[in-house]
Amino acid sequence: MRLRLHLTLGFLLLSGCLLAQVPALERIEPSFWWVGFHNPKVQLIVHGDKIAGSIVSLKYPGVKLSAVHKVENSNYLFLDLTIAAETRPGKFPITFKQAGKKDLIYTYELKQRNKSAEWAQGVTSKDLIYLLMPDRFANGDPSNDVVPGMLETGLHRDSMYSRHGGDIQGLINHLGYLKDLGVTAIWMTPEIENDEPRASYHGYAVTDYYKIDRRYGTNDLFKTYVAKSHKMGLKVIKDLVHNHIGTESWLIQDMPMKSWVHQWPNYTNSNFRDAAVMDPHGAAADKKQMLDGWFDRRMADVNQNNPYVQNYLTQNHIWWIEYAGIDGLRLDTYPYNDAAYMADWAKKLKAEFPHLSIFGETLVWSVANQAYFTQGNTVNRGFDTQLPGITDAQIKEAITEALNGKEGWTDGVYRLYNIVAQDFMYQDVTRNTIFLDNHDMSRFFSVVNEDITKFKSGMALLLTMRGVPQIYYGDEILMKGYSNPDGLVREDFSGGFEGDKKDKFTAEGRDSSENDAFNYVRTLANYRKNTTALQTGKLMQYIPRSGIYTYFRYDTKNTVMVAYNGNDKEAVLNTGFFNERMAGFNSGTNVITKLKIGSLNQLTIPAKTTLIIELSK
Repeated sequence: MRLRLHLTLGFLLLSGCLLAQVPALERIEPSFWWVGFHNPKVQLIVHGDKIAGSIVSLKYPGVKLSAVHKVENSNYLFLDLTIAAETRPGKFPITFKQAGKKDLIYTYELKQRNKSAEWAQGVTSKDLIYLLMPDRFANGDPSNDVVPGMLETGLHRDSMYSRHGGDIQGLINHLGYLKDLGVTAIWMTPEIENDEPRASYHGYAVTDYYKIDRRYGTNDLFKTYVAKSHKMGLKVIKDLVHNHIGTESWLIQDMPMKSWVHQWPNYTNSNFRDAAVMDPHGAAADKKQMLDGWFDRRMADVNQNNPYVQNYLTQNHIWWIEYAGIDGLRLDTYPYNDAAYMADWAKKLKAEFPHLSIFGETLVWSVANQAYFTQGNTVNRGFDTQLPGITDAQIKEAITEALNGKEGWTDGVYRLYNIVAQDFMYQDVTRNTIFLDNHDMSRFFSVVNEDITKFKSGMALLLTMRGVPQIYYGDEILMKGYSNPDGLVREDFSGGFEGDKKDKFTAEGRDSSENDAFNYVRTLANYRKNTTALQTGKLMQYIPRSGIYTYFRYDTKNTVMVAYNGNDKEAVLNTGFFNERMAGFNSGTNVITKLKIGSLNQLTIPAKTTLIIELSK
């Protein structure tokens, strides 16, 4: 029966909800809540066999059952609760009464909110983000490698699309490694349940919004991970998926209503054309397919115009932040979401967590396209998205062009200069996340043809540029691979798994080239962590001259000069033109080598090398 459901789900969705056999009271979500939120309302989704036939009641000081909503599927009720400001934490029964049946009682709890300064503290340009895929990073608890009853069984480390066994405990075991590297924030790809029959490791086909995948650990362990990270001065980013849901989710197997997801007469993919959303001359049909088309046959497209869906997603995200103390959110496939809902969502989260940081994935093809999705109506969109920052793919492409391209009017280093010159389009460009690669892209070391000089130059540009820098796990030890298919860039971190021949979490387990790369990144990352000019300082760039791109990061404490020689041979940089930023400075220190530079008048820069100098008076 389950196999047949897999094959016919897309058609069954069109003819009505799938009425599954469920327990009398299968679940209530959110399973508990808190007093003291800015928004006094919470909507509970109740799932149980013919639960819509119940009369619902509750009694607790300060809590009012404002409305009971019945929907298409009689296995659901939606309960609107209003929680007064003076309500105290505590437990109370919610009773479901049906004629001729025993009363069903759920004990609901309202908790006190956490007021710790480390709760939802935000991730900013002061931070360095480390992105990892938990299944591929480290296996700290072999007992959860295989969980009976889950659809994908067994570990197959020789298969790029199977489970490899990494988990949250494995990450906890290596927090010290990340701290030593100079990382200040950790972003895991989604760790919530993905109980799908194949390729469930990536995390983007959620089947239970309120549960950590059992192969990664438990909700309690996730909360412990956040607490341990905070104790070590590391922040935590949670990866959220608004746009789609795994088709094995209980919400799809027994949908509350047909409009929970976008319906089509026949299976229809998104056209994946972000321009359709912003094109003033575009056809409505193209925009609809972009936004409402499915991402994949196993990822149903969530209907964010449905008010029940809106409440469910928004409350879930508030729940996780308050439950665990998450500091920032990365929003998957942001351009595919409903703009009005996402703006409302952002307002509601900011109201509850003023310091929370949010950035959306926008793998689009121009600076204007990126800025279109950011808050402030800066490109005359006529609408404020409330989205503070985006993933700055244009900086990534520009750095790659500067490293690999040939000099031209808009090519080579000039591409990078021109992209940075368009920062006026953003309300605050320092909230953008900048990167060289990620889990969907070819690894940076491969992109620069395994050239260690270019690798170091790219890392130097990344870690001295404006914005919030992000590196991908293993970049620091020269992991390589091309993203066709994407599994090739999602290999295991050697040393994180039993049986690994080398432990590359240690210097002894790395070869000389890997240690050279690690030490370079470590030196620069820790320098950045202690240099406010590279975190929050201003940026002044100069038009490249003779293939050399120069910019300065500066504040009242420090001035740092960055010069990249994009030529294929050594070049001399005459610094007289930079008097606006260099006046008063007569010497400097090479940030990487720590060597003193007695004269700044002329700087000799090897080919494809980035020179980083802290200026001195």
